[in-house]
Amino acid sequence: MSLSRRGFVQLAGTGFLSQSQLLRAEGILRPGLPEVRLTAGRSKVALIHGGDRRRNVHDALAAIDAEIREGLRHKRYVVIKPNFVSTTNQLAATHLDAIEGILDYLEPRFRGPVVIAESSAGDTLEGFEHFRYNQLATERRSQKVSLVDLNREGKFETISLLDADLHIAPVRLAARVLDPEAYVISSAMLKTHNTVVATMSVKNMVLGSPLHSAPGDLPWNDKRKYHVGLRQTHYNMLVTAQKLQPNWGAALIDGFEGMEGNGPGNGTPVASHVAIASTDFVAADRVGLEVMGINPEWVGYLGYCGQAGLGQYDLAKIEVAGATIASVAKKYQLHPDIDRELQWMGPLRELSPKVGSLLQRGDSIYGA
Repeated sequence: MSLSRRGFVQLAGTGFLSQSQLLRAEGILRPGLPEVRLTAGRSKVALIHGGDRRRNVHDALAAIDAEIREGLRHKRYVVIKPNFVSTTNQLAATHLDAIEGILDYLEPRFRGPVVIAESSAGDTLEGFEHFRYNQLATERRSQKVSLVDLNREGKFETISLLDADLHIAPVRLAARVLDPEAYVISSAMLKTHNTVVATMSVKNMVLGSPLHSAPGDLPWNDKRKYHVGLRQTHYNMLVTAQKLQPNWGAALIDGFEGMEGNGPGNGTPVASHVAIASTDFVAADRVGLEVMGINPEWVGYLGYCGQAGLGQYDLAKIEVAGATIASVAKKYQLHPDIDRELQWMGPLRELSPKVGSLLQRGDSIYGA
């Protein structure tokens, strides 16, 4: 069947064209190139609302117990990855009660060991001390809890990202979160962000896995390699998520006290009193955006993850168990730089010159 552009647009409006057909109609997807992959099937997300942070976290994980148990059966140990954007500001870091809620859930279901591992932008050990994590090794001796600073551990695998000039840049990711014997739980929060609009479970893993130098070593920081331009940031986060996702176990988002405004480190609190959990990290974050009242089209890296098949981003295909989204949703104030953050969505102003005789004649480099 041959259709004009107008015909394709009209047909698209009826809903009879798939995304791949639309992309081909626009000349974006050509034969021989991979199609954009949308996640098939439904995903389950627990949304718990209540007056106790620790209990909310436990109950959210218990609501997806069957899915978690299936993943735990094949793992030797659990890695809990908290979020220490700051090692001194509690609102910007995973609360101890959230970790306690996760451990409460695990205690009757998993014999351990449990490793709490972080690669903070600062000194992770300072965060463990300041937020009272150090007591867990003693109090949770039966669960064999230990604390690990991934920067000091220094074990990594390497991936390639794009730098500000669209050249290849190597980045070191913590090996522990890629260990196939580890069941990885992301313990994140509801927070606005100064670059990518919002940060929850996916970003906790993606920007918490790159390493930087340990104290006393010659300074280097692979986290900085993500802040090289709005477009590259979203793309580089997708590339990192693709590397990490096969080893993701469960996402836990503590929204008992979220952060709005100048996130992820210096915003103000929002009393949302929720916890979100899912074995689909993308779906968990998608529900989190609804709870925060954020347009999902604005968060590029999450949309990319959905398009690449890393999780379910279509809210209509997400089963929400527990509270309804409408009953807990609040309109979070976004970062003051939101207008600039959203420029990734617009046209690219500086284009590379067209070179090569085929392109100069307007012919396709892919052939007929």
